Amino acid sequence: MDTRHLTPDTTFFACAALAVTRRYAILSPRLSGALVERPEENDSISTARTDNRSVAVVGGSAAGLFTSTLLARRGVPVRVFERVETLEPAERTLIVTHRMRTILGRAAESSVLNEIRRFELFTDGRAATIALQDPDLIIERRRLIQGLAEEAQKAGAQIELGHRFHALHRNGNGIAVEIERCADGSREEVRTETVVGGDGAASRVARAAGWAPLETVPLVQAIVPLPKDMAADTVRVWFVPQDTPYFYWLIPESSTRGALGVIGESGPETRRRLEQFLEKRKLDALEFQGARIPVYKRWIPVRRRLGRGSVYLVGDAAAQVKVSTIGGIVTGFRGALGVAQAILNGGASRELRALRRELDFHLLLRRSLHHFEQSDYSHLVDLLNDPAKKSLGECSRDDAWKLMWRVCRQQPRLVLLGLRGLLMRSKSIEKPSA
Repeated sequence: MDTRHLTPDTTFFACAALAVTRRYAILSPRLSGALVERPEENDSISTARTDNRSVAVVGGSAAGLFTSTLLARRGVPVRVFERVETLEPAERTLIVTHRMRTILGRAAESSVLNEIRRFELFTDGRAATIALQDPDLIIERRRLIQGLAEEAQKAGAQIELGHRFHALHRNGNGIAVEIERCADGSREEVRTETVVGGDGAASRVARAAGWAPLETVPLVQAIVPLPKDMAADTVRVWFVPQDTPYFYWLIPESSTRGALGVIGESGPETRRRLEQFLEKRKLDALEFQGARIPVYKRWIPVRRRLGRGSVYLVGDAAAQVKVSTIGGIVTGFRGALGVAQAILNGGASRELRALRRELDFHLLLRRSLHHFEQSDYSHLVDLLNDPAKKSLGECSRDDAWKLMWRVCRQQPRLVLLGLRGLLMRSKSIEKPSA
């Protein structure tokens, strides 16, 4: 989402309910050419690079693999190092906007489990339904990663499993990366001009290059039988601020089961809250899934010089996550686009500038929402009149400026509610600690 001006964190909080868990490769050749800028007269880039101008990508994450594909398609020699011996990451059910299809093309389809046509929002006995013009996608993270890895290999990237990042340091012509084989502990020194850290929120590449550690929050969800009164094309969202400043969600994988989850601030407490929520709704957990998700606090510059080389961060390693909903799949792909642009264009990237504006907007939104009380959410649902709900369904959250503008025009009183949220936050900050 690329939004600013007017009251950026006031009118869009209604669509934060819609965004739910839009969390977590590959551009079609047509889109890749359009979005990855080409330097003037630079088609020779596909053949002119030598080994010392190759790229080492650490981490087989969605964003890391997407970056690899984009670069390999332009003829850049790419080696991807991933510590696991087999590419079978933990399963996790996610929801994203249809924009993922636009970005990945056919590569997206293998991970899609279901399509969502409407959202139901609940709080304190109130409810609102929002119909989507374009469906959201329910995807499975393991399938997504495996599909992206296949695309990266087709593009020419070399994926080396069972290889763990150990250290990096400058050398005469760029960067030397120490890679350890997990099987026997032997090490290889890889010399390269560019390193991309796609190794998640606890990125070892980031620590080695001098970036500060990231704050994370727990995401916990349970796979449950789908309630009999719930349609398979509908997501349910509950605002329960006494449990979490975020929300609970239930996203259907199929007509028979779904993922009920929550984002919290403390791991054990979040799991306990989820179990209580399941018991209250008489739902039995078939299995649990979880992760630590980075919290976006401010823009993290994605590039650092190391000698004559460069180190980049992408995806969760750079906290490229919408803090309003703790969703990072599409924004991670956009971060990958931006990093690929920067590498190919000598550091310049319009996509990274646009992504920064989007993430900063979501930070403002989260600041408005984070101290909402039950009465505020009740008021929010009451204010969603039919024209406002129609606007929410017609615009994707990836067109947030358009969405915000339309919702503001349809229901101006949402502005006042958002301003109240900001005022509550200011008072909370000013209150002296005990």
